[in-house]
Amino acid sequence: MTQPRWLAILAAALLLAGCAGGNGPMDTANDPAEPVNRGVYTFNDTFDTYALAPASRGWTAVTSAGVRDRVDNFFTNLETPGFVVNNLLQGKPVDAGRETLRFAINSTVGIVGLFDPAQAWFGLAGRREDFGQTLGVWGAEAGPYLVLPLFGPSGARDVTQYPVGWYTNALTYITLDSLTFGALTAVNVVNSRALAGDTARFRDDAAVDPYVFTRSAYRQYRQSQVHDGDVPLEADPYGDFFEGMEGDDEDASTQP
Repeated sequence: MTQPRWLAILAAALLLAGCAGGNGPMDTANDPAEPVNRGVYTFNDTFDTYALAPASRGWTAVTSAGVRDRVDNFFTNLETPGFVVNNLLQGKPVDAGRETLRFAINSTVGIVGLFDPAQAWFGLAGRREDFGQTLGVWGAEAGPYLVLPLFGPSGARDVTQYPVGWYTNALTYITLDSLTFGALTAVNVVNSRALAGDTARFRDDAAVDPYVFTRSAYRQYRQSQVHDGDVPLEADPYGDFFEGMEGDDEDASTQP
């Protein structure tokens, strides 16, 4: 997951956290390298402010929303072999078959993945699965929180998704040289940042400490991914937070 793609996740996290001017859900810190992580977080934020955000604004100025969607479809389609592999490793053969069909249809009828007729015509919605999620399904703990240069939030378990993603991404094999690979990757990153829009600013406006908010939101997001959106109460680090909110509502309802 690139830093720009992570910024898009924060839009949903703002809703989950209530957008209430606090740090979002209660944060259970497993962050032994917090001073280093905060330094990397600041580097990433500075890089985004002075490099990625201006580049994305320029890209937005010279492209339409439709073009940006087509570019996103193209790069997502190239990642699909990895989705197939991870669905199989997670024991989801039906989802693996669906992703295989999506890749075949979108790579041909969809003009090398620029369009998504698999979903538009056949209702075959995609399901992103990476190796960090696979390890989570296998029972591996998330481990200490990490912030990676340029990539953003991660963890001891989730960092494994990047080398596996490299080897399962079709882009690795269709590019003939490192220059072409780098140029296409840059387009993907800038396009993803353009799609994220002003999410980083919304995060900063919503949180007293954006670093803590990002850490909490990332953990909640990954927990939801590992459990396909159905997080068991005992595995939900935010369960007590939401139970407390429900309890407060019940207390208020009983008052005259």
